[in-house]
Amino acid sequence: MRFAGKIAVVTGAASGIGKAAVLKLAGEGAHVFAADIDEAGGRALAEQSNGKIDFVRCDVTVPADIEALMNTAAEKAGGIDIVFNNAAAGGDRAPIDEITPEGWDRTMDLVLKSVAMGIRYAAPHMKHRQGASIVNTASVAALGAGYSPTAYAVAKAGVLHLSKVAATDLAQYGIRVNAICPGFINTNIFTASLDVPGELKTQANAVIAQMSANAQPVARGGQPEDIANAVAYLASEESSFMTGTHMLVDGGLTIGQRHAWDKETPGMFDALLAMEEAAKAGAAG
Repeated sequence: MRFAGKIAVVTGAASGIGKAAVLKLAGEGAHVFAADIDEAGGRALAEQSNGKIDFVRCDVTVPADIEALMNTAAEKAGGIDIVFNNAAAGGDRAPIDEITPEGWDRTMDLVLKSVAMGIRYAAPHMKHRQGASIVNTASVAALGAGYSPTAYAVAKAGVLHLSKVAATDLAQYGIRVNAICPGFINTNIFTASLDVPGELKTQANAVIAQMSANAQPVARGGQPEDIANAVAYLASEESSFMTGTHMLVDGGLTIGQRHAWDKETPGMFDALLAMEEAAKAGAAG
């Protein structure tokens, strides 16, 4: 019961990583304020918790909603100890030479500004509370190209740097700030923005889950609980000497090109050697 007596706020709480984190924190004793725009999912989560989870509707693209969320948690529970700024989606998928200013701004508001405002409005309620900890969801997309659409990647890189500079701003109040960089996690984030019927989204999620088992050295798809476990560590006193940094939880996805860990996939140099040998054989023939 690492979080007995602690007050936690989680955004994007009704499904996926957020839901897993809510259940993890509440399961270890925290009183959790679960925030989402999915009212049905959020209320269902709260109703099954025997009073350990309160649902608060919050659209994280609206700063006033975030402020109201933090104020509600603090007023009802007497303060805030843990914040997990998690809510996000894939954002605009256009490449940089096609994206509109509106698409760019929508993505930044949802993925980056929401985290900044989550920190902004939570911090006054967290100052000088023992073990105060803020955890932000970044991504492997923050660490390199090719993992996501451009705007999302840039926004997540912003989340990563925001976590560092916020840690310096808030250290004087005893508030730690860290980030998590998930890899290929089996949630609905990949299909949530698709304009297709629900049954097709279900099929697409099944295909993605199957693909993800082969996407990295750890031969299984990442699960929301994998990230929730990391959140719990960063939120707990076990990580009390960590701030302004990030945890990479990706099953090895960023380890390198596939041939670095799958010996049946030739690397570029191996392919060039094979071409050379083939050319020599052809000349000799």
